[in-house]
Amino acid sequence: MGVHLNGYLGNRMQESVDNRILAQDVDGLIAPFKTEHRTETRQWQSEFWGKWLTSAVMAYKYNRNVKLRKALDKAVTGLLATQAPDGYIGNYADAHRLEEWDIWGRKYCMLGLLDYYGATWDKKSLNGAKKIADNLISELNKKDGLIVNKGNYRGMAASSVLEPICLLYNCTNNKKYLNFALEIVRQWETPDGPQLISKANVNVSERFPRPKNWYSPEQGQKAYEMMSCYEGLLELYRITRNPAYKKAVEDVWANIRDTEINIAGSGASTEMWFGGKALQSTPINHYQETCVTVTWLKLCGQLLRLTGEAKYADEAERTYYNALLGSMNGHGANWAKYTPLNGQRLAGSEQCGMGLNCCEASGPRGLFTILPQMVTGTSKGVAINYFADGAFTLKPVNGSEITFNQHTTYPRSGTVEIELTANEPEEMEIAIRIPAWSKNTRLSVNGEAITNLQPGTNAKIKRKWSNGDKILLELDMRGRVIETLTPAHSIAIMRGPIVLARDVRFGGPAIEAVLKPVKEAGGYIVLSEVPNTTGDDILMLYKAGFIPESYTENGVPPVSVTLCDYASAGNGSVNSFYKVWLAQLVYPSAE
Repeated sequence: MGVHLNGYLGNRMQESVDNRILAQDVDGLIAPFKTEHRTETRQWQSEFWGKWLTSAVMAYKYNRNVKLRKALDKAVTGLLATQAPDGYIGNYADAHRLEEWDIWGRKYCMLGLLDYYGATWDKKSLNGAKKIADNLISELNKKDGLIVNKGNYRGMAASSVLEPICLLYNCTNNKKYLNFALEIVRQWETPDGPQLISKANVNVSERFPRPKNWYSPEQGQKAYEMMSCYEGLLELYRITRNPAYKKAVEDVWANIRDTEINIAGSGASTEMWFGGKALQSTPINHYQETCVTVTWLKLCGQLLRLTGEAKYADEAERTYYNALLGSMNGHGANWAKYTPLNGQRLAGSEQCGMGLNCCEASGPRGLFTILPQMVTGTSKGVAINYFADGAFTLKPVNGSEITFNQHTTYPRSGTVEIELTANEPEEMEIAIRIPAWSKNTRLSVNGEAITNLQPGTNAKIKRKWSNGDKILLELDMRGRVIETLTPAHSIAIMRGPIVLARDVRFGGPAIEAVLKPVKEAGGYIVLSEVPNTTGDDILMLYKAGFIPESYTENGVPPVSVTLCDYASAGNGSVNSFYKVWLAQLVYPSAE
């Protein structure tokens, strides 16, 4: 599919290419793999090449940038030049292979090489990935045949290699890789394994006893690695069609959404699941790691691609516009490691002497992963999953090429006009996502209204589509007051998929002031757009009415308070304090 984005998202994509991906020192990513540097015993330098490469491949597919292609070619050639005669690519000392993060790093090398192969069909990269896999299988068999007792987190980091092994099987049809994938999943369910299938209905924060050492092999709550394993399980489902695999991922996805994912679309504290959804209005240590955000976004995308269900796109959209874009700063040059809901956005520390950290490497992967899912082909036609100003070109099943031109300022506006450019009429179904938050939605085709729209589902329109046909979608963008009563009564404001926040840059009552929203019927709040005069890049800026606590017997009239989008909050030229959740008064006298 061809994609070209304009406006807000188009700018974010280009900033990431120019200021993060092309600015990366590729030689520095390759250096740890060279023979003279194969002395590592515990760190994860070997993940950075693969994370950068997978990001760069997605960016290259998006804009076919010549500089980007040269950087990709250089990166792949450089990595393959470090491959040992036995097929090993990594930076661990011979005596410490398979330990700590070694298999994790091999996973990312395989993912990068396979992504490059998918974009270029250069068989050198495919052969390189095969050699890595063959070497891994051989070394495991020589050791004890087990992968779930390697590295940290109940084998989840090591056994997340399931994903590239499945992709490698798809490329080669070599049963050796399928058998290895099945063996990994079999080992999951052993007493020493993470039991990812049998415990799919157990809260992800409660599957195993709390370990004595938080970061240890016994820790079973590691969010990022756990979801990476489930991504691999979905790839294995696509091969085997074993319904137990699909059900396990669907079940755990629902559990993560219901117990962990916060209003901004992410979660985890100090990188672990902890039942955080119920605690999100309180101060939380090292909250919302960007690696967790990206992997949750990718898992949502995997399930959307597999099922087409609107709920997965709803969750991914919330994550994308809030938690993900909120962690991107410096015009794409940097990505925050942690992004609290109340606090500051600060850069993470360098890791492994690599000049960046895991989240700076992961961020662009999340940014570009949504592109091929925005408008997709289905067995019956086309699905429009996301809304953004731009052009989306694809060929429906048994059809000719069609371009869907979206004209919109979404998510600032809820109006999306979609115009078709087609060489010939096409009989097909177009499915358009109606977000769950849009309670009053209008949809029409060439001025004719489509009725019976259900929030949280896809509106399916089957007809003969012709060149110049226009779809008009008008979403409900009223401000919504979101409330939580645990551990204490707090409120937050959302508009469409966007979380709004207070920021000290905009003045008004002190950031710690108690403010009660002036609500309308149905839990809505009036939002009035105001101009941005800060000099910072801010997507949305609104005024809303709140009643401040007077601290006297007599009440005070409402005041106007400025709110901005969460991604812009605290993300200006200074690291200002911001706040999503606003504490509300406790009334002991109330029934």
